[in-house]
Amino acid sequence: MHAYNRLPSSGHSSPSTPSSPRSRSPRLRGTSNSGSATREPVRVKPSAARPGQPRSVAHRLAWVILYVLLRRQGIFLFAPLLYIAGMLFYMGTVSFDVVPIIRHRPAPGSLYRSPQLYAKLRLQLDSDNSTANAISTIWRNSYRGGEWRPCINKSSGGFPESNGYLYIEANGGLNQQRTSICNAVAVAGYLNATLVIPHFHFHSIWRDPSKFGDIYDEEIFVKTLANDVRVVNKIPDYIMQRFDYNMSNVYNFRIKAWSSISYYRDTVLPKLLEEKLIRISPFANRLSFDAPPAVQRLRCLANYEALRFSNSILSLGETLVSRMKERSANNSGKYISVHLRFEEDMVAFSCCIYDGGEEEKRDMDAARERGWKGKFTKPGRVIRPGAIRINGKCPLTPLEVGLMLRGMGFDKTTSIYLASGKIYDAERHMKPLLEMFPLLQTKEMLAFPEELAPFQNYSSRMAAIDYTVCLHSEVFVTTQGGNFPHFLLGHRRYLYGGHSKTIRPDKRKLALLYDNPNIGWRSFKRQMLNIRAHSDSKGIEIKRPNDSIYSFPCPDCMCRSNKTEDSRSSSVT
Repeated sequence: MHAYNRLPSSGHSSPSTPSSPRSRSPRLRGTSNSGSATREPVRVKPSAARPGQPRSVAHRLAWVILYVLLRRQGIFLFAPLLYIAGMLFYMGTVSFDVVPIIRHRPAPGSLYRSPQLYAKLRLQLDSDNSTANAISTIWRNSYRGGEWRPCINKSSGGFPESNGYLYIEANGGLNQQRTSICNAVAVAGYLNATLVIPHFHFHSIWRDPSKFGDIYDEEIFVKTLANDVRVVNKIPDYIMQRFDYNMSNVYNFRIKAWSSISYYRDTVLPKLLEEKLIRISPFANRLSFDAPPAVQRLRCLANYEALRFSNSILSLGETLVSRMKERSANNSGKYISVHLRFEEDMVAFSCCIYDGGEEEKRDMDAARERGWKGKFTKPGRVIRPGAIRINGKCPLTPLEVGLMLRGMGFDKTTSIYLASGKIYDAERHMKPLLEMFPLLQTKEMLAFPEELAPFQNYSSRMAAIDYTVCLHSEVFVTTQGGNFPHFLLGHRRYLYGGHSKTIRPDKRKLALLYDNPNIGWRSFKRQMLNIRAHSDSKGIEIKRPNDSIYSFPCPDCMCRSNKTEDSRSSSVT
């Protein structure tokens, strides 16, 4: 092939025709480009074949650019630069004085909108007389699980020689300490150790210096366990002499939470035999719920039989129960109890946001710093109140509890006992609940000042009074979880034929309902009745391997009433 000559080589010969740009196109690379005498004519579109047809400037520019790109494919190397240059030119013509605002819509259930919902539904709520008061109909279902009764094997007594003394230090509040006591009884019995009356830690939150005998009847505790576990209130001098009468010199086991009973047999027992006195501190949840029957029996015996409140607590508690029944005469003496966790420390710990604005934020920040110095302000810690609410972790406000109960069919004639500490911003938060339930009572309202005075500065003793009144209510409503409702759940099953008679709301579902501005009273009520029915159906449940025996006493602590039992004797509280 010869190089292309721009000038004619001789007289009559014409210059060779330049190769078509189409031949350079990748699409036509398969076509022969050799010097053939015959070539197919290039077909031209009709529009391009009309030289006289007018074209716009943009149209011509597009054809020129296309021609150049096809003619010189290397220009694609500069395409990124052309794009950047074009963008810079464009941005130079746009004013950035006004920044566009991107608004994110909050996820459903992430905001506290219950006051707005209450304002919308209040008229319909007050005028709803469609059903009878729920307290007279709530437990009418028949249960497939049948009736259960308390049934704990009693030992005939007789011990081998003790392997040593077990001293435990119970930490936490009233019911966390109760866990420690029951687990300590089980461990001591299993290891054939002599249990020293448990020592209570002073907690920075509860700030209660009460000792075992201030809350529980020590004499009944020792007497009930007499045939199963040795219990003493003091370590003998000849043992303490070995440790210079100083408990800090006694070997202290640091046991992991939920340790198996085999760990105590393999690790703790040899040290007990060697030292004759060991200490376990702290001792709250240091024993697995999955334990052999012998261990479970001792737990049942301790929790449901041996642990009785002291005479002073029991006396006032029973007095308040009588007064609640008197105030519930219109409902045959039946009342409901509500465990409301809306104290300042609980709201602060949850990190949820309500409708208190800047004042609420200052209060909560101060409470977190007092109770948990630096825990919530660690570098890198991210707190998402909206996600906490969606996940059902926010404490229900008094208003939300009131809306829920009214939706479940409890009306203004229902007597409510409110078990709670000091409600945060009580004047504002309690107002709507009292509007919905004017017969609401607390221990401070039921008891005379002089009756309550001996217990006033002791949080565990005050909680024990609440526990007693809640235990004997027709309905118990739990709003936040924790040790208090878990123990009551099981104790009420133990008393009421295996049924807890407890309402446990689905707080994830509640968060969505309270955040729905379009919901009507009928729809809201239907949802609440479904939650109530679900709680009723879960009233009787059988313990699974890793469930708490303190919440699920069937079948370890109870027997079916409709079956022939063996020689096991029963005892009823």
